[in-house]
Amino acid sequence: MVTKKAQYIKKQVRKAGIIGLGSYLPKKVLTNADLEKMVDTSHEWIMTRTGIAERRIADPKEVTSDLAAHAAKQALRSAKLAPEDVELIILATITPDMQFPATSCFVQTKIGAANAACFDINAACSGFIHGLVIAQQFIASGTYDNVLVIGVELLSRFVDWKDRSTCVLFGDGAGAAVVAPVKSGGIISSYLGADGNKSDLLMFPAGGSRMPASHKTVSEGMHYLKMQGNDVFKYAVRVMADAAHKAMKRAGLAPKDIDCVIPHQANIRIIEAVIQRVGVPMEKVFVNVDRYGNMSAASAIVALCEAVNEGRVKKGDTVLLVAFGSGFVWGSCIIKW
Repeated sequence: MVTKKAQYIKKQVRKAGIIGLGSYLPKKVLTNADLEKMVDTSHEWIMTRTGIAERRIADPKEVTSDLAAHAAKQALRSAKLAPEDVELIILATITPDMQFPATSCFVQTKIGAANAACFDINAACSGFIHGLVIAQQFIASGTYDNVLVIGVELLSRFVDWKDRSTCVLFGDGAGAAVVAPVKSGGIISSYLGADGNKSDLLMFPAGGSRMPASHKTVSEGMHYLKMQGNDVFKYAVRVMADAAHKAMKRAGLAPKDIDCVIPHQANIRIIEAVIQRVGVPMEKVFVNVDRYGNMSAASAIVALCEAVNEGRVKKGDTVLLVAFGSGFVWGSCIIKW
């Protein structure tokens, strides 16, 4: 006879995997040629330093929760689930609809997930990986069966389009994954890290309790993204590579065992430098930064969606996700597909 306690213990050690994927990219494409008309830059300059040729820009009527809802609905269709089946929504973003309520609550209403608990997380560009690791804990513990993890950004509203050092980098988009119990494979290891001492290198200075909105903060452009690019570059390369190695070590894997790497799509030079340190050949790396730029929390999940759709990730493959963002925070995750 199996006791209730034994059933609960058995439920606690469940494996968690992705059973559905979805993404949404706004229709408007902003090319480097378009940017040449807006700031002192050139296609060659942008491509050489970033590898970005174009990025997507949301319609003025679209808000962050709209992008997220589109991706979420697609993920639910992929997972063959109804909105009512979702028990938890974890939404990662640094560009919410507003300070509160949580953007995930707006998404809940827009997709009809009436039975879902909701919360947002702010882990910048590593937001989706953080959300995935959190979802894994809820699945493993038996608390929930179907968790919707969304990475979404509408960065075009927070970029200074007169600053050529930052406006060329970012784009808008959303991706979503349904995380649920799986019999085999799934998420096999992860690693998260942070260093708050570097928070001043990449931030939105104004808008919070430290610097509330005022005529002064608006006139001085303090609500726009500010970044010390060279310092961020060096730090990102080092900790992303380290995070990848730590996830592989925890999984008992070597670089040769990885079939596909999905790195944060920030900058092609960062990606190449990280991959060189990780020891995986570039042909195993999925890159779409040229088409979308840096979509922060949406980058990794949109890239994963495209890699699966294009057959770059197949059943049985071992996939490494790794990302780095403001905070500084970073994370890595290995999934057996």
